[in-house]
Amino acid sequence: MWWDILLGILIALLFSWLLLIAALVIIRPDAGLLKDALRILPDLLRLLRRLAADKSLPRGVRIRLALLMVYLATPFDLVPDFIPVLGYADDAIIVTAVLRSVVRRAGLPAVRQHWPGTENGFTALCRLTGIATPARAREVDEATDGQ
Repeated sequence: MWWDILLGILIALLFSWLLLIAALVIIRPDAGLLKDALRILPDLLRLLRRLAADKSLPRGVRIRLALLMVYLATPFDLVPDFIPVLGYADDAIIVTAVLRSVVRRAGLPAVRQHWPGTENGFTALCRLTGIATPARAREVDEATDGQ
């Protein structure tokens, strides 16, 4: 009986992994976004560490960030890094999802306060994660007011 349970779990994990690979192939990020992600990677890692250490942020945010850093530090990935483009895309997608969650919960000012890099780097981070900076939000508001 326990073999059936183990086999069922393994099949479910394999199926889930194959679905993840298919999703990454379909929504593969373009080369420009991956280059931006690699360029700001050192600043991004410092940002994650600073946010995780900020006691003023909600505990759930800090736990998500800590789990993300553990995932990034482990040598095992959902998609091995030797697979071209997709090997690094899974990490970028997971970091993006966690950062979006952090911004929704902690707010953009907290992320901006802890950003260790340049203004261009922060703009690239916002573009990568789909976070609207205050300047970008004003541009969108002005564009929609004219319609």
